[in-house]
Order: sequence, then structure tokens, then C-alpha cells
Amino acid sequence: MHDDRDHQELANYRLFVSRVDELCERINRQFADRISCRAGCSGCCRHLTLFPVEAAALVVALAALPVPSRRILTTRGELPADGPCPLLQDDRCLAYADRPIICRTHGLPLLTEIDGEKRIDYCPENFRGVASIPGDGVMNLDLVNRTLVAINAVFVRETTDPVFRSTERFSIADIVRMAIRAMS
Repeated sequence: MHDDRDHQELANYRLFVSRVDELCERINRQFADRISCRAGCSGCCRHLTLFPVEAAALVVALAALPVPSRRILTTRGELPADGPCPLLQDDRCLAYADRPIICRTHGLPLLTEIDGEKRIDYCPENFRGVASIPGDGVMNLDLVNRTLVAINAVFVRETTDPVFRSTERFSIADIVRMAIRAMS
């Protein structure tokens, strides 16, 4: 993960990421024999939009990538919004250590409520042949999302960068373009 000593406005987000990572790591350890997600598995890596706080963190991370990776990014800003993620190179994420929350939780068992009905969702490649997943192996996606919304609200209120105050969501392509400008 990128060092944000010069980006204190991202401190709440970075702390949240570390907590989500702890939970993801625990679930991955608990179900190591049931989770098939791995390097090179990129079927769920789509061109997403992110909140300003995640966009800002990703701009910082992308601008700090090694030169060869930054060169690759200069060709990625114009990918269609419904295609694969512009951060993929050979089915691997160029910014894996700094990937957004949604990318960190993909494939894991996520509890969510849709139209008043609670359900657990996960990648169909994972948990094959498992009849049920214990509650301590499930991440509450609604709680994760509410926390991210709150952290984003604080970030937007406190940031001095008008770009991140002007838009509710940023596409990965937008973020790549911002990072390319930051690299110049």
C-alpha cells in the first residue's frame, strides 16, 4: 500500500482499508480450500466507478507506480465504461495493493439486503459443494458500504482539492487520466 504521510486527508480511508483487509484475510484463511480467487483470475474486474475518497487514494497510488506500469496506464484512459478494468495487465491488477474496497471484497461471501430479503452472495467459483457458510465467515456488505459512504462524506467535506468535491463518482478511466496528469 502506498505511504500517505503527505496525504493526511486519506487517513480515515486507509484505516478502513486496513480493517477490511484484516477481515478479508481472516475469511481467506478460514476458507482457503474453498476460495479459488487468485492472481490471474480477473473475471470480476470490470470498469467501475468510485467515490471521491477512493479516487483520490487511487490517483496517489497510480502516480507512484514504477515507470513501466505508468507507461502502460498512459494507454488506458479511453477504455469503454462497460469493459474490463483499465488497471488490468495480463489479468493482473497494476494497483493491486491499492485497489478499491469493492475489489478487495469480490468473491468473498457478502451479506446484503435486497428488497428486505437478506442474502449471501459470492463468486460461483468459490464455495462449491458447501451447503452453508458460518456467520463469522460472511462480510456484511451493507455495513461496509455505509462506512465507506461516511468516510467519503468526511473526505469530500475536508479535501482542499476541488476536483474531488465536484463529482459524486469517478470512473477508473477518469482516475487513470488524473494520475497521468499527476505524473507529469
